[in-house]
Amino acid sequence: MPPYGCCDLGHVNLTKLVREPFTPKAWFDFDKLEEVVPVLVRMLDNVLDLTPWPLPEQKREAQAKRRIGIGITGLGDALIMLGLKYSSAEGREFARQVMERIRDVAYLASVELAKERGAFSLFDAEKYLEEGTFASRLPADIMQEIWKHGIRNSHLLSLAPTGTGSLTFGNNCSSGCEPVFDFVQKRFILQPDGTRQEVELVDYAYLVYREMGGDTGNLPEYFESVATLKADDHIRMLEVLAPYVDAAISKTVNVPVDYPFEDFKDLYLRAWKAGLKGLTTYRPNDEIGAVLISSSDARKQAEDLDESDPDRRLKLVAVPETVLKSMRWLDRPHMVDGNPSHTYMVESPEGDFAVQIGHFVNGDVHPFEVWVNGSECPRGLGAIAKTLSADMRSYDRGWLKLKLEALQKCRGEPFEMPMPPDGETQTMPGAVAALTWLVTYHCAKIGWFDEEGDGTLTSAMMFRKEPKTGTGGTLSWTVDVKNPATGDDFVLFVKELEMPDGTRRPYSVWLAGEYPKTLDGLCKLLSIDMRIVDPAWIGMKLRKLLSYKEPQGDFLARVPGSEKQQNFPSTVAYIARLLLHRYAQLGILEEEGRVSGSVEPAFAGEAPKYGVAGRECPECGVKAVIKYNGCDKCTNCGYTGSCG
Repeated sequence: MPPYGCCDLGHVNLTKLVREPFTPKAWFDFDKLEEVVPVLVRMLDNVLDLTPWPLPEQKREAQAKRRIGIGITGLGDALIMLGLKYSSAEGREFARQVMERIRDVAYLASVELAKERGAFSLFDAEKYLEEGTFASRLPADIMQEIWKHGIRNSHLLSLAPTGTGSLTFGNNCSSGCEPVFDFVQKRFILQPDGTRQEVELVDYAYLVYREMGGDTGNLPEYFESVATLKADDHIRMLEVLAPYVDAAISKTVNVPVDYPFEDFKDLYLRAWKAGLKGLTTYRPNDEIGAVLISSSDARKQAEDLDESDPDRRLKLVAVPETVLKSMRWLDRPHMVDGNPSHTYMVESPEGDFAVQIGHFVNGDVHPFEVWVNGSECPRGLGAIAKTLSADMRSYDRGWLKLKLEALQKCRGEPFEMPMPPDGETQTMPGAVAALTWLVTYHCAKIGWFDEEGDGTLTSAMMFRKEPKTGTGGTLSWTVDVKNPATGDDFVLFVKELEMPDGTRRPYSVWLAGEYPKTLDGLCKLLSIDMRIVDPAWIGMKLRKLLSYKEPQGDFLARVPGSEKQQNFPSTVAYIARLLLHRYAQLGILEEEGRVSGSVEPAFAGEAPKYGVAGRECPECGVKAVIKYNGCDKCTNCGYTGSCG
């Protein structure tokens, strides 16, 4: 794109030109294509004259060259409807014929416009047709027409991403020249009241096939998608399309995280030798999470445990589908105008403190944080509030309820507390329980528990209650912790189970020794978090605790896995560091709490057919954002981010 240039693009939906799809007589209407393209050329040329340009430089650039970009969309679906594989020589030959026909018809249409309206102002026939230019490769009769009459537009062909157009006007047909992204997806649509509605997004060709009575449970082999194609298939398609495009092609070659360097290098060398203008490859970086599964391969939740091993080790037979999409905010939302909050005072034998609960109002009232303040606030209670705040930011109301119910009997020093709204006295087992009852009351008061919520997190638990082993015990990991600054001196225990793929996974943490009893509540919360099948969840929770500070509670301790020492801001922060180290030892998380790129979902039985890895999605929180058709796209919820 030149300085002050614009994107004046239009695309032909190839699926609309397939006749008698999914039959032995299926054919493509090239005659109709030749009718449509000249109309598109004229329309895009009109746009240049009708646009109210923000800057005079933009207007001058547009008038001088009159660049337009005619392209295609639905190529992947059109091939499927014709019974052709995207990866086949026949499929590529069809694509070549389509682009050749579009090129020739578009250039002749622009010549006709030049006869009617004049050539673009910078047109110079000799330079335009000189050896080495795109126009010099046109058929002789078209070159002769350009020499004689000129041409209205300097550039006419561009294969754009067309993501929004394909979804809106193509009934979710495949985008641009890309293959089908996935045949069935889930998309979450933000509603005016701040909630999200889940809808099924079905690919156009798949929809037509289903409506014609096709067996969607046993798709023909020509139903190819991004997940089933090799990098070579993408390159081959680019090689046949590029000679017929005078501007640029938006096309992404997705490669796996472990793609060999030599193969990666060969992709670019091959593209260079083929004369391609450019090549976009996407390889997941070190921020990726576990491999995610197409919605068609989702596994139902399994909560049964196999305790039949001779050493009585807990073994999970199968795990539920990876889910993190329930988070409305991954971190505290920034609200320029502030947010409503309520403050409740607590007088307990463990220390007096204030509980502040904030909520967000937009249609529904969503609680999203709880704080504790006070010079006598029990040690560790702030860590519980910090952990609960992350739970409050989820759409899964049942998940928050589960957490609160787990803490309501947490023991400390019992006392009588007047409960809102009328001051009726209630016996509290301790400060943790008091905090919990106030959060429960406030959430019920604002109506947060009136509905069930989306159930995403609760359905992603490996099991609801901590399983009990036999007398043979279970797998575990222990470490001694001592903080001279606070007098803490205890042993940290981590219980572990065996996953379907043979790996070990922590599922419970607890303490024994000298420590503030509030930390029992924190361990209870973290144990529940450990039971979420996606390790990114516990990774997020532990990362938030790494910065947790206590007044005069910092101390020098050994860095887990090292002989070095460093200063930790609190006992809680050190516990979080130790747990992250254990997850790193097991190859589940990296030391900083990000999901290891080598982790795969521990599904029992047959491996899933489709799998795409990616970065964390800002909309649903799942690590499923990949490059597709030049844009960031989430394979889990359909979110589309920046392009280019």
